[in-house]
Amino acid sequence: MRKSITQKILEEHIVEGKFEPGEEIAIKIDQTLTQDATGTMAYLQTEAMGVANVKTELSVSYIDHNTIQAGFENADDHRYLQSIASKYGILLSRTGNGICHQVHLERFGKPGKTLLGSDSHTPTCGGIGMIAIGAGGLDVAVAMVGGPFYLACPKVIKLNLKGELRPWVTAKDVALKVLETFTTKGNVGCVFEYGGDGVKTLSVPERATITNMGAECGVTTSVFPSDEITRQFLHAQGRAQDWLEIRADEDAEYAKVVEIDLSEVVPLVACPHSPDNVKPVKELEGMAVNQVCIGSCTNSSYKDLMTVARILKGEKVHPDVDVVIAPGSKQVLENICRAGALTDLISAGARIAECACGFCIGNSYAPATDAVSIRTSNRNFRGRSGTKTAKVYLVSPETAAATAITGKMTDPRDLGMKYPLVEMPEQFYIDDSMILQPSKTPEDVEIYRGQNIGEPPSNSPLPEDISGFVAIKVADKITTDHIIPAGSRMKYRSNIAKYAKFVFEMEDKGFYKRAVQYRDKGKHNVIVAGESYGQGSSREHAALCPMFLGVKA
Repeated sequence: MRKSITQKILEEHIVEGKFEPGEEIAIKIDQTLTQDATGTMAYLQTEAMGVANVKTELSVSYIDHNTIQAGFENADDHRYLQSIASKYGILLSRTGNGICHQVHLERFGKPGKTLLGSDSHTPTCGGIGMIAIGAGGLDVAVAMVGGPFYLACPKVIKLNLKGELRPWVTAKDVALKVLETFTTKGNVGCVFEYGGDGVKTLSVPERATITNMGAECGVTTSVFPSDEITRQFLHAQGRAQDWLEIRADEDAEYAKVVEIDLSEVVPLVACPHSPDNVKPVKELEGMAVNQVCIGSCTNSSYKDLMTVARILKGEKVHPDVDVVIAPGSKQVLENICRAGALTDLISAGARIAECACGFCIGNSYAPATDAVSIRTSNRNFRGRSGTKTAKVYLVSPETAAATAITGKMTDPRDLGMKYPLVEMPEQFYIDDSMILQPSKTPEDVEIYRGQNIGEPPSNSPLPEDISGFVAIKVADKITTDHIIPAGSRMKYRSNIAKYAKFVFEMEDKGFYKRAVQYRDKGKHNVIVAGESYGQGSSREHAALCPMFLGVKA
């Protein structure tokens, strides 16, 4: 049998089992990444394993989530992360250096390698031909100390791209088209593998946008070939030596093949409150908008922000709209600045946010009560923006820029201007000074532990009989954001006893007190839920915190 990209990479890394879809396999992990919201717990778990240093080819700790340091907790946790990285042989990407997925794509991702990250959008690096998988922090901790990662061998679905995107239609629209086709459920245990003549029309940042949002479909990961476009991107990053050509065999077998004609895709929007609630932008034209947020790990590349800057050049943001732009990395910010685009964005009236996750996770730039917020991020779950009553719509940077000018939902094709084609630079300006190397004398490094650091929770074996109470009953599509919130609560992620107080806060504020009462009486707690319970972020706290409260089923 001729092989897919997925099979080729996985077979090179399988240490237990064999490539038979549905069967359990264990794979060697080459690289890991963590971010600060999940990293504290992952490194506490790593410490508990008693190893002296990490065993991977590369492990990087990013500080990109809890960068709004309101209170001591985040700053203390960041000191802990820096000391851990220095002692254990881990690179540390400092606050302000950028979002983990954007920076990893730029500086570290390698075709043909495996990457395990404690963030659900780790598949972003599938845009350069990696098998990149999001997982819980404990899985990443095991991988860092040399253990394999266990998963169900995936079914591979080929998305065959043909044709070419028309002006004003983008990779974000392709990602939304995929979500419209596959929805957010029913895709667990699958990999989306992209092929066809249309692939060569997409730059690496465009491919990364598509693989990033595959996470919303629930797939294990998504992957593109590593080809000449990939080589050019790595050359521009000063990493030509990292390139490796990876293509599927011409007669490779797939569980399913789905055709997407890029020339037929139109500007799309994901409506509240799910990324698969997709409609053409045309259907919502004229809807009044209060906020436009451009950035996140999905759409904050050099190409994205240069395009937005050229659309906004000489224009002014509508007086009824608040516009926020968050570059995905320090590299992106420096390069658009050198190209003069930053001036155009500021002159138009946009606010420039830190190179961080920010608005996407609801820890800054929360919209007003009942506001309509247009965002280029990847999730629009109810309340995720930081405002429970807000309505969040997901669009491309082009649609977001057009809407910022008009003050209402606007199909960018109707702006009446020529589409600004942005060429990828032959060489990016690169400065890695905010990536700290580990200590050469790790035995001299003292781990800093602030008062927000708690012990990793432990659990007892599942009992033969579960006897207790239904502590809550919830509806379909309860995401990890609904189970345990992000936003301002994220600063407690290194302290399970504190963070558990906010479990189901959005659904039922009485849940915590009720669950503790049942638990302290020696009873088990049970959650009754509908379809797709636990979709969304690879947030192990959505399991750890209920576990701490005595939930057994």
